[in-house]
Amino acid sequence: MIVKEVIDYIDEFAPFCYAEEFDNVGLIIGDYNQKVNGILVTLDSTESVIDEAIKSKCNLIISFHPIIFNDIKSVTTNTYVERVIHKSIKNNISIIAIHTSLDNSIKGVNSTICKKLDIKNYKILIPKEGTIKKLTTYIPSDNVDLLKSEIFKIGGGSLGKYDNCSFSYKGLGTFKGNKKSNPKIGNKLTYTEIEEVCVNITFLKHLEKKVIKALKENHPYEEVAYEINTLDNSNQNIGMGMIGELNPPMDENKFLSLLKKKMKSKLIKHSKKLGKKIAKIAVLGGSGSFAIENAINSGADAFVTSDLKYHDYFKAENNLLLVDIGHYESEQYTKNLIFNFLTKKFPNFAIVLSKTNTNPIMYS
Repeated sequence: MIVKEVIDYIDEFAPFCYAEEFDNVGLIIGDYNQKVNGILVTLDSTESVIDEAIKSKCNLIISFHPIIFNDIKSVTTNTYVERVIHKSIKNNISIIAIHTSLDNSIKGVNSTICKKLDIKNYKILIPKEGTIKKLTTYIPSDNVDLLKSEIFKIGGGSLGKYDNCSFSYKGLGTFKGNKKSNPKIGNKLTYTEIEEVCVNITFLKHLEKKVIKALKENHPYEEVAYEINTLDNSNQNIGMGMIGELNPPMDENKFLSLLKKKMKSKLIKHSKKLGKKIAKIAVLGGSGSFAIENAINSGADAFVTSDLKYHDYFKAENNLLLVDIGHYESEQYTKNLIFNFLTKKFPNFAIVLSKTNTNPIMYS
């Protein structure tokens, strides 16, 4: 197995195209064609993690956070980032980062938090825009069913909770091939009219290349006319954060104790208690201050996240309980999630769950 095969599988589970624009995901360091001897799964690619990979004879690290996030102008040994780059290259270790592509997955970071807290009926808090597309093409009536069937097979035709979504209507197609043409229907230099069907099929953004491939392989024309547009529909399966229900509801003190226990948080910071039951909870692993308004508008009684600053707590406006459980604590189970989906795909391959605690924050 080579690095690219691992990347391709990760791209199926948590497509890289759904990562945020500011992010850096995919192969960060290494060679796509490098043979993989072993995989180490971690939250962060620190120097100690590189040492662990060397000791474990793993030449591929799959990390949640990207080691290269900002611009790099040199690779010396002056900073921890440069030292990681230097040591990984020296030891032929490739590094893949998943980060916000997994944040935005309905099976990702935030669903893991919901399961740990036993939150029910959870759904995406902030659906990601621009992730649903629509194919429009024109095809002879006899070929419509085959085309739709092949596109549905690869996952096309999905819209929210529905599959095999399409819309078709009949029309008259005309064409005339030039001297260089080789028409499969009609003859070159001959004006041709044929009954066609305009087919419209929705699909998720990460399937675009597969949809186009299926279209061209199952369309009878030498030149295939088609267009792809981005829809404004909200995607219920891709986006930041989750919101769900705590059943039965509990008081604030009991809820904070639950968080400490389940998320192994030594210190929890929170806004003023409001003296009400916690029934509806929004969660967002990692830095989530940008989603405070979304949590309020969704009717959440509490918003669990991390990296809240002093002025962020004022934004609670007595509408909900804002809770900061710590960045590492909110994402600590992510490496287990990555490890589990990799071992299901590659059950007989050497995949190691890192034992290194990469939390840089200490409590006294």
